[in-house]
Amino acid sequence: MNNLISVIIPVKNGAKYLDKAIMEIKNQKLNTEIIVIDDASADNSSEIAQKYGCTIIKNKISQGPVIAKNQALKIANGTYIMFHDADDFMNEGVLNQMLSVLDATSDISAVMCKVKDFISEDLPSEEKNKIQIKNEPYYGLFTGAILMRKEVFDIIGSFDENITAGEILDWQTRMEKHKLKIQKLDIISTNRRIHSSNFGRTQQKTEFKDYAKSLRERLKHKI
Repeated sequence: MNNLISVIIPVKNGAKYLDKAIMEIKNQKLNTEIIVIDDASADNSSEIAQKYGCTIIKNKISQGPVIAKNQALKIANGTYIMFHDADDFMNEGVLNQMLSVLDATSDISAVMCKVKDFISEDLPSEEKNKIQIKNEPYYGLFTGAILMRKEVFDIIGSFDENITAGEILDWQTRMEKHKLKIQKLDIISTNRRIHSSNFGRTQQKTEFKDYAKSLRERLKHKI
Protein backbone atom coordinates (compact mmCIF):
# COMPACT_ATOMS: atom_id res chain seq x y z
CA MET A 1 0.00 0.00 0.00
CA ASN A 2 1.67 3.20 -1.17
CA ASN A 3 2.40 5.78 1.54
CA LEU A 4 0.78 3.70 4.25
CA ILE A 5 1.96 4.84 7.69
CA SER A 6 2.03 2.28 10.49
CA VAL A 7 1.54 4.08 13.81
CA ILE A 8 2.58 1.82 16.67
CA ILE A 9 1.21 2.46 20.18
CA PRO A 10 2.37 0.34 23.12
CA VAL A 11 -0.07 0.69 26.02
CA LYS A 12 -0.42 -0.66 29.53
CA ASN A 13 -3.39 0.58 31.53
CA GLY A 14 -3.59 3.66 29.31
CA ALA A 15 -7.34 3.78 28.70
CA LYS A 16 -7.58 7.18 30.35
CA TYR A 17 -5.69 8.90 27.52
CA LEU A 18 -5.67 6.39 24.66
CA ASP A 19 -8.92 7.66 23.12
CA LYS A 20 -7.42 11.13 22.58
CA ALA A 21 -4.17 9.72 21.19
CA ILE A 22 -5.91 7.56 18.58
CA MET A 23 -8.49 10.20 17.66
CA GLU A 24 -5.80 12.77 16.82
CA ILE A 25 -3.94 10.24 14.66
CA LYS A 26 -7.19 9.55 12.81
CA ASN A 27 -7.70 13.30 12.43
CA GLN A 28 -4.49 13.51 10.38
CA LYS A 29 -6.66 12.13 7.54
CA LEU A 30 -3.86 10.08 5.98
CA ASN A 31 -3.50 6.46 4.97
CA THR A 32 -2.63 4.99 8.38
CA GLU A 33 -2.85 1.69 10.19
CA ILE A 34 -2.75 1.96 13.97
CA ILE A 35 -1.23 -1.00 15.79
CA VAL A 36 -1.95 -1.06 19.52
CA ILE A 37 0.06 -3.46 21.66
CA ASP A 38 -1.90 -3.99 24.86
CA ASP A 39 0.82 -5.05 27.26
CA ALA A 40 -1.32 -6.96 29.79
CA SER A 41 -3.54 -4.01 30.70
CA ALA A 42 -6.02 -4.40 33.54
CA ASP A 43 -8.27 -1.72 32.05
CA ASN A 44 -10.25 -1.43 28.80
CA SER A 45 -7.39 -0.21 26.58
CA SER A 46 -8.06 -2.97 24.02
CA GLU A 47 -11.74 -2.10 23.80
CA ILE A 48 -10.91 1.52 23.06
CA ALA A 49 -8.46 0.48 20.33
CA GLN A 50 -11.06 -1.89 18.88
CA LYS A 51 -13.62 0.93 18.73
CA TYR A 52 -11.32 2.77 16.31
CA GLY A 53 -10.60 -0.28 14.17
CA CYS A 54 -6.98 -0.60 15.28
CA THR A 55 -4.96 -3.76 14.86
CA ILE A 56 -4.48 -5.14 18.36
CA ILE A 57 -1.76 -7.33 19.83
CA LYS A 58 -2.73 -8.39 23.35
CA ASN A 59 -0.04 -9.72 25.68
CA LYS A 60 -1.20 -11.89 28.57
CA ILE A 61 2.03 -11.14 30.45
CA SER A 62 3.63 -7.69 30.36
CA GLN A 63 6.68 -7.59 28.09
CA GLY A 64 7.54 -3.89 28.30
CA PRO A 65 7.44 -1.20 25.58
CA VAL A 66 10.64 -2.24 23.78
CA ILE A 67 9.47 -5.78 23.07
CA ALA A 68 6.03 -4.36 22.24
CA LYS A 69 7.54 -2.20 19.50
CA ASN A 70 9.36 -5.16 18.01
CA GLN A 71 6.14 -7.21 18.09
CA ALA A 72 4.36 -4.51 16.10
CA LEU A 73 7.19 -4.09 13.59
CA LYS A 74 6.80 -7.75 12.61
CA ILE A 75 3.22 -7.19 11.43
CA ALA A 76 3.41 -3.56 10.26
CA ASN A 77 2.43 -3.13 6.60
CA GLY A 78 3.40 0.52 6.23
CA THR A 79 6.10 2.05 4.09
CA TYR A 80 6.61 4.43 7.01
CA ILE A 81 6.71 3.87 10.76
CA MET A 82 5.85 6.12 13.67
CA PHE A 83 5.91 5.12 17.33
CA HIS A 84 3.44 6.98 19.53
CA ASP A 85 2.84 7.03 23.27
CA ALA A 86 -0.66 6.23 24.49
CA ASP A 87 -0.84 9.34 26.65
CA ASP A 88 0.34 11.98 24.13
CA PHE A 89 -1.47 13.49 21.17
CA MET A 90 -0.52 14.95 17.79
CA ASN A 91 -1.24 18.40 16.40
CA GLU A 92 -3.44 18.81 13.34
CA GLY A 93 -1.80 18.31 9.96
CA VAL A 94 1.73 17.58 11.19
CA LEU A 95 1.91 14.00 9.94
CA ASN A 96 1.26 15.21 6.40
CA GLN A 97 4.12 17.71 6.70
CA MET A 98 6.48 14.99 7.90
CA LEU A 99 5.40 12.61 5.16
CA SER A 100 5.81 15.28 2.48
CA VAL A 101 9.46 15.81 3.42
CA LEU A 102 10.24 12.09 3.40
CA ASP A 103 8.44 11.65 0.08
CA ALA A 104 10.34 14.50 -1.52
CA THR A 105 13.80 13.66 -0.16
CA SER A 106 14.99 10.17 -1.03
CA ASP A 107 18.28 10.39 0.89
CA ILE A 108 16.53 11.15 4.21
CA SER A 109 15.64 8.10 6.31
CA ALA A 110 13.67 9.88 9.03
CA VAL A 111 12.34 13.27 10.07
CA MET A 112 12.28 14.63 13.61
CA CYS A 113 9.95 17.33 14.93
CA LYS A 114 9.66 19.19 18.20
CA VAL A 115 7.50 18.23 21.16
CA LYS A 116 5.74 20.45 23.67
CA ASP A 117 5.31 19.38 27.27
CA PHE A 118 2.07 19.97 29.12
CA ILE A 119 0.88 19.02 32.58
CA SER A 120 -2.09 16.68 32.41
CA GLU A 121 -5.30 18.46 33.30
CA ASP A 122 -6.42 15.65 35.60
CA LEU A 123 -3.55 15.99 38.06
CA PRO A 124 -4.39 17.39 41.51
CA SER A 125 -3.19 20.97 42.03
CA GLU A 126 -0.77 19.84 44.73
CA GLU A 127 1.00 17.51 42.31
CA LYS A 128 0.94 20.02 39.44
CA ASN A 129 2.87 22.44 41.63
CA LYS A 130 5.64 19.88 42.13
CA ILE A 131 6.22 19.30 38.42
CA GLN A 132 8.53 21.44 36.33
CA ILE A 133 8.26 21.25 32.56
CA LYS A 134 10.05 22.91 29.67
CA ASN A 135 8.13 25.98 28.62
CA GLU A 136 9.43 26.00 25.04
CA PRO A 137 9.07 23.29 22.38
CA TYR A 138 12.19 21.18 21.92
CA TYR A 139 13.69 18.43 19.80
CA GLY A 140 13.95 15.07 21.47
CA LEU A 141 14.01 11.40 20.65
CA PHE A 142 10.36 11.00 21.53
CA THR A 143 7.66 8.85 20.04
CA GLY A 144 5.20 10.95 18.10
CA ALA A 145 8.04 13.23 16.97
CA ILE A 146 9.82 10.93 14.50
CA LEU A 147 8.57 9.47 11.23
CA MET A 148 10.89 6.98 9.55
CA ARG A 149 11.03 4.67 6.59
CA LYS A 150 10.30 1.07 7.52
CA GLU A 151 13.32 -0.05 5.50
CA VAL A 152 15.48 1.53 8.21
CA PHE A 153 14.92 -1.58 10.34
CA ASP A 154 16.09 -3.83 7.50
CA ILE A 155 19.41 -1.98 7.74
CA ILE A 156 19.89 -1.41 11.47
CA GLY A 157 17.84 -4.27 12.92
CA SER A 158 15.05 -4.21 15.49
CA PHE A 159 15.20 -2.65 18.96
CA ASP A 160 17.58 -4.10 21.54
CA GLU A 161 15.31 -6.03 23.93
CA ASN A 162 17.95 -5.89 26.68
CA ILE A 163 17.14 -2.20 27.01
CA THR A 164 14.18 -1.34 29.23
CA ALA A 165 14.13 2.36 28.37
CA GLY A 166 16.19 4.66 26.17
CA GLU A 167 15.81 2.41 23.13
CA ILE A 168 15.29 5.41 20.86
CA LEU A 169 18.78 6.70 21.68
CA ASP A 170 20.13 3.28 20.76
CA TRP A 171 18.14 3.55 17.51
CA GLN A 172 19.77 6.93 16.76
CA THR A 173 23.23 5.50 17.48
CA ARG A 174 22.68 2.74 14.95
CA MET A 175 21.28 5.24 12.44
CA GLU A 176 24.52 7.20 12.73
CA LYS A 177 26.63 4.05 12.50
CA HIS A 178 24.96 3.21 9.17
CA LYS A 179 25.13 6.85 8.02
CA LEU A 180 21.35 7.17 7.73
CA LYS A 181 20.17 10.77 7.77
CA ILE A 182 17.60 12.32 10.10
CA GLN A 183 16.22 15.72 9.09
CA LYS A 184 14.89 18.10 11.74
CA LEU A 185 11.69 20.01 11.00
CA ASP A 186 10.87 23.20 12.87
CA ILE A 187 7.32 22.19 13.75
CA ILE A 188 5.66 20.90 16.90
CA SER A 189 4.29 17.46 16.15
CA THR A 190 3.29 16.16 19.54
CA ASN A 191 1.95 17.30 22.88
CA ARG A 192 3.79 15.33 25.54
CA ARG A 193 1.59 14.71 28.54
CA ILE A 194 3.28 14.86 31.94
CA HIS A 195 1.44 12.97 34.67
CA SER A 196 2.10 10.82 37.72
CA SER A 197 2.52 7.50 35.92
CA ASN A 198 4.65 8.44 32.88
CA PHE A 199 6.85 5.46 32.03
CA GLY A 200 9.89 7.76 31.94
CA ARG A 201 9.17 8.98 35.47
CA THR A 202 8.39 5.60 37.01
CA GLN A 203 11.38 3.93 35.32
CA GLN A 204 13.81 6.81 35.73
CA LYS A 205 16.71 4.86 37.31
CA THR A 206 16.55 2.16 34.66
CA GLU A 207 16.25 4.78 31.94
CA PHE A 208 19.41 6.58 33.11
CA LYS A 209 21.30 3.28 33.12
CA ASP A 210 20.15 2.42 29.59
CA TYR A 211 20.94 5.92 28.32
CA ALA A 212 24.45 5.65 29.77
CA LYS A 213 24.92 2.34 27.95
CA SER A 214 23.69 3.85 24.67
CA LEU A 215 25.90 6.91 25.08
CA ARG A 216 28.96 4.69 25.55
CA GLU A 217 28.07 2.91 22.31
CA ARG A 218 27.74 6.23 20.49
CA LEU A 219 31.17 7.33 21.70
CA LYS A 220 32.70 4.07 20.46
CA HIS A 221 31.39 4.73 16.94
CA LYS A 222 32.68 8.31 16.94
CA ILE A 223 36.24 7.41 17.96
